Amino acid sequence: MTGLPLALTALGMMLAAVFLRVPIALAMGFAGFFGTWYVIGTPDGSMAQLKTLTYETFSNQGLAVVPLFLLMGQIATRTGMSSALFAAASDWLGHRRGGVAMASIGACAGFGAICGSSLATASTMGQVALPEMRARGYSDALSTGVLAAGGTLGILIPPSVILVIYAILAEQNIVKMFMAALIPGVLAALGYMLTVALYVRLRPGAGPVGPRKPWSERWGTLRATWPVIAIFGLTMGGIVGDWDWSRPGDQALFTPNEAAAFGCTATALYGFLRGRLSLAGLLESFLETAKATGMIFFILLGAEIFKGFLALTRAPNLLADWVLTQGYAPMLVLVAMLLCYLLFGCVMESLSMILLTVPIFLPVIEALDFGMSADHTAIWFGILALIVVEVGLITPPVGMNLFILNGVAPDIRIGRTYVGVMPFIVSDLLRVCLLVAFPAISLWLVTLTG
Repeated sequence: MTGLPLALTALGMMLAAVFLRVPIALAMGFAGFFGTWYVIGTPDGSMAQLKTLTYETFSNQGLAVVPLFLLMGQIATRTGMSSALFAAASDWLGHRRGGVAMASIGACAGFGAICGSSLATASTMGQVALPEMRARGYSDALSTGVLAAGGTLGILIPPSVILVIYAILAEQNIVKMFMAALIPGVLAALGYMLTVALYVRLRPGAGPVGPRKPWSERWGTLRATWPVIAIFGLTMGGIVGDWDWSRPGDQALFTPNEAAAFGCTATALYGFLRGRLSLAGLLESFLETAKATGMIFFILLGAEIFKGFLALTRAPNLLADWVLTQGYAPMLVLVAMLLCYLLFGCVMESLSMILLTVPIFLPVIEALDFGMSADHTAIWFGILALIVVEVGLITPPVGMNLFILNGVAPDIRIGRTYVGVMPFIVSDLLRVCLLVAFPAISLWLVTLTG
């Protein structure tokens, strides 16, 4: 057995192991290790590959941003930034029908930009915004649905750990991935707000009108958000700001690693100065970051081992050649892959899904003619894949964000959350269609940098 049949057999065995609750890192690592052993015919080749890939993976400087952005998110969760964002957004929008739900989306977008984690965004904002919406008489379906959907903004709005992981897997520039995600991220937040507006127009009782706050109070709560705005602006602006457009990247104030370190330091200083972060809280943040980093790095190592096995079998290239010889339209192939992401998202965790599928799907996508360069195709496909992964986070019955909200409010039946999240899934799918039809939406900022 060689080539594509061997790769498909290994993939099937790996998926079976995953569904039997074997950790994804071990499933990918063992499939890649023993698959390489089978191809080479000796364990020595597999051991040599394991040693090489372990060193290359863990010594990759680009991965330094992963623990730093994770630490930034852990600290931000403990410093009360989410409360300040929600208070400001609620004061400005709360007097409108459905305004507190819209404010929750705005606060999720702001906190997700600092936190970079969808699960942490959903959990933190759920604790902050859900009691307020319930106190104002919002329906349980809308309250939990909007927060589950808003939490997904953490995966797309940069800086995002999954954006970094995808950039490394696809061998793309991290900064360009961040830039490509900015406009789709803003569109996601605006689309969710529009969804809320339509929802309460059809069901006025789901989002009652609140009291109008005086202008002095609005400006006061808005001023309280300046640390969040400053940290995000300096972190992201430092990566892409002050560019000489004829020489992309030469004039950036920060490298991604430096920007992540700055963001961590600034967030911690904010917490200490405001008295909201203790030494014990900082140590706990370090511990949680170490746990998450270890998990991500070992999953990434397993993915690299499996990717090396696929390279030996030439399965991705053979699959790309087969697709080309069949004459399928590029858009048809793209839609089929996105549907796979949507189906996998119902039963798999988002990071594992990206690490498992990118080595297989990306060579096929890059071989097709979408009227753009291979690098731009890879960036565009990455943004589309991450958006569909977002949908997986809120797709019943296994969407992780749904269970996060159920844990925050266990008295609300999970079925109500399923109902409330459906309009936001429709919004996401419409956004995917828009980005498929108009790739320039995600590539415009990238093309400005050459």
